[in-house]
Amino acid sequence: MLKQRILVSVVGFSDTERHALNTVFRLSEERDLCYAPWSPLVAPGTQASLAAAQVVLVDGESAEAVLTHARDLPAGQRLIWVGADAPPHAWRVLERPIAWSGVLHDLDAVFAARQADSGYLDLDITSPAPLSGDARDSSGFERRALLVGVDAFDAKVLRSGLALADTSEIDVAFSTDTAVTLMGRNTYCCAAFNLDEHQVDAWALARLFRTRFPQAMSLALSETAGPLGDWWNRRRVRRNSEQAGVSALLARPLQERDFTPWIDLL
Repeated sequence: MLKQRILVSVVGFSDTERHALNTVFRLSEERDLCYAPWSPLVAPGTQASLAAAQVVLVDGESAEAVLTHARDLPAGQRLIWVGADAPPHAWRVLERPIAWSGVLHDLDAVFAARQADSGYLDLDITSPAPLSGDARDSSGFERRALLVGVDAFDAKVLRSGLALADTSEIDVAFSTDTAVTLMGRNTYCCAAFNLDEHQVDAWALARLFRTRFPQAMSLALSETAGPLGDWWNRRRVRRNSEQAGVSALLARPLQERDFTPWIDLL
């Protein structure tokens, strides 16, 4: 099957949200169906793309949103609106915090709708499509783990516990791009994300891991989850962890007694 590319025009959104969206775009490049940001601006000396964006993804809280709200869309273009006061012609309406796996599902549905209009449809849109073209049986996970932004102390506790679960193949990433590359290259039964490491987009990576490996265990680590975190921040990080779909939120520095109950589930 030839690679199909959907262009997405992005209006508004915070730097963090755009970074998470760009991560989705990069990871989708490994699939036959992939996504790329659309921009009318081109570098000097290059030819502008004649293709228009098939999707407009709009932050309803942005100043630019009013323009999208008022104008009609070109034929065949779909509008995905995030936030309140969506216009009647919005095709999908999402709420914050954004579930990026849901955005991927909606983007896949755009392609399916276009193929259906042309009389050709080979994409199942009843569930989010895997981010890799080589879908594997959920029971066939390698005994392999991914540690993202985890420091030496917590890594030692995790490695010791993972060894008891016959998981000795362990990859380590200290950047968002490295983690994305590893998730595209390998299959994992477990991952741990250090939410306190600001050099990685841990929340976006945790959501992408959940989408890519829905049967795997994912752990979020944070000092905020322990006694050092105040009540309000502890409540916030727990809520965000639930929304990200992680299996467990554990306090840092990680204690063996806290990780042990999860070893038996691997």
